[in-house]
Amino acid sequence: MKAVQSKWLFLVFLSLIWGSSFILIKRGLVGLSPFQLGSLRMIFAATFLLIIGFKSLKKIKQHQWKYIALTAMMGTFFPSYLFAIAQTEIDSSISAILNSLTPLGTLVLGALVFGLHFQRRQIFGVVIGLVGSALLILNGAVNHPGQNYWFATLAIIGALCYAVNVNLIKKYLSDLTPLSITVGNFAVLLIPAFVILGCSNFFEVAHLPNVKNSMLFVGILAIAGTCVANVVYFKLIQISSPIFASSVTYMLPLVACFWGILDGESLTLVQGLGAFIVLVGVYLSARK
Repeated sequence: MKAVQSKWLFLVFLSLIWGSSFILIKRGLVGLSPFQLGSLRMIFAATFLLIIGFKSLKKIKQHQWKYIALTAMMGTFFPSYLFAIAQTEIDSSISAILNSLTPLGTLVLGALVFGLHFQRRQIFGVVIGLVGSALLILNGAVNHPGQNYWFATLAIIGALCYAVNVNLIKKYLSDLTPLSITVGNFAVLLIPAFVILGCSNFFEVAHLPNVKNSMLFVGILAIAGTCVANVVYFKLIQISSPIFASSVTYMLPLVACFWGILDGESLTLVQGLGAFIVLVGVYLSARK
């Protein structure tokens, strides 16, 4: 009973934290490029985690480091840049809705690659989710001609990266503590993030006021939306199933749309219908 209550508490907590991440990314992009934002997010997170959890790296066995590196790339490195680039052209609320495709990706990849089994209802859910996504993107392209909705595909690829990540952690890293996995991930990412930041002309513009202001939002994103949230998420994966853990994305659009509307974004009626269809598809695919 306690485990059941814990997993739902973790789910709600993650929804609030990650649902707010999309507006923080939007604010960060005011003064930073997507590559600067993604790199700073990883560097801030890695620095914080290595300070508080360096000793936890000792728990990682030598043969597990390849999976630590894989989950670092799929769960943080690629999505950090993909979602940041996507949000240069699409609204933060749309980005969050497309991120909710993660459970569908978890199910499909889990069945094709990791040995999970499909149910007919779950296949139906995948199809419904894809229809909703198509409706969301096509209507957005028509009603927001100033935005390039091809960039929405980057958010979808980011969601698929998350889907690979959750399956990898469940299958290969379940015996590690969530802190060890998180610190290991960012220890792997620290040097690549510095290299990309150095190539992005960041140090030439770091003194500008709008850059400093954006760095504040990225700092909040890194500590809350990356460090704390990843530890809780990895724990959730371990005490539940990959599909349940990835279903945190059900609730992200609600939080993200709330922040987006406060920030002047809008959804058309058809996009709202598309978002609802996506969530129905995700719900059907994740139900046991």
